[in-house]
Amino acid sequence: MQTFSSSTHEGAEANGIRWLLFAAGIVVLTQSATAAGMKPIDLKSCAPFAILASTTTTSTGGGTVYGNVGLYPAGSQGILPTQVEGLLHNGDPVAGQARLDLSEAIISASPAQLPGGIDVGDGELGGRNLVPGIYQSASGAYDIALADLTLTGGSNDVWVFQMASTLTVNVGRKVILSGGAQTQNVFWQVGSSATLDVSSEVKGTVMAYASITMNTRARLDGRALAQTGAVTFNGLYVRLSTPEAPVFTDIFRTNSACATVVLRTTPYYLLTLQACPDLLSTNWMTITTDTPIASPWKYTDTTATEAVPQRFYRAVITP
Repeated sequence: MQTFSSSTHEGAEANGIRWLLFAAGIVVLTQSATAAGMKPIDLKSCAPFAILASTTTTSTGGGTVYGNVGLYPAGSQGILPTQVEGLLHNGDPVAGQARLDLSEAIISASPAQLPGGIDVGDGELGGRNLVPGIYQSASGAYDIALADLTLTGGSNDVWVFQMASTLTVNVGRKVILSGGAQTQNVFWQVGSSATLDVSSEVKGTVMAYASITMNTRARLDGRALAQTGAVTFNGLYVRLSTPEAPVFTDIFRTNSACATVVLRTTPYYLLTLQACPDLLSTNWMTITTDTPIASPWKYTDTTATEAVPQRFYRAVITP
């Protein structure tokens, strides 16, 4: 599912010309700010992927994937285009880079890079209400079996769960977010494989070294990213988080022949900058397309000459 939002504000006046900025974003993903000194795991180019695998992706009766689906190297892509509200990447450079970045993300979330994880005991997370932080299973596995798991914190708080072997979410069990906690700030670093059983409901990015299996009616608000194995998707959905629309922060006349636009945007998503002479016009002209790797993003519009009396901009983010 895609959402649409927009915002407007008046830009700077340059050489007697008033510029109005218009931001429109069809967006699928965001990554939040730091929480208590701890940053979310940087997913880089695999951030727009709801599903990413290495050997195969399969689906027999699965529902909808809201985000990109990737496979690298090229192989059997069993998730149909009709199931995907996003892009399919099979063995292309985009999927290849995403797989490399996934490997880095898994390492970044590991005990070697994030030491000091809390051992909650027997590897059973069900029935607990956990504050933000790093959690490491002493047994090597984490299960959500006996009851639901609740994560309580603010919108910028981060949770990282580290396990050397498996993650298993039993039939009907849920991960519940409370107090403003955000899906994009929850990470599951799985040393082997993850199983989301029938009618389970999980929040966060599942990064498994081997494979990920979603059984019938399983729901995942986040991502299923498998480094070396397959993703089997027979659930209801995998759905990326929805961030704010891109926000224009400044515009100024660079010289008599151009103007510079600055905006905040989500890195690693395709950004299209468009312009038109007035807001009533349907003739939006694409100025540039780019995939920013950092925010804020700056672009110099060389078509904004002194001969242009006014210009309206909008920015669109897509996977």
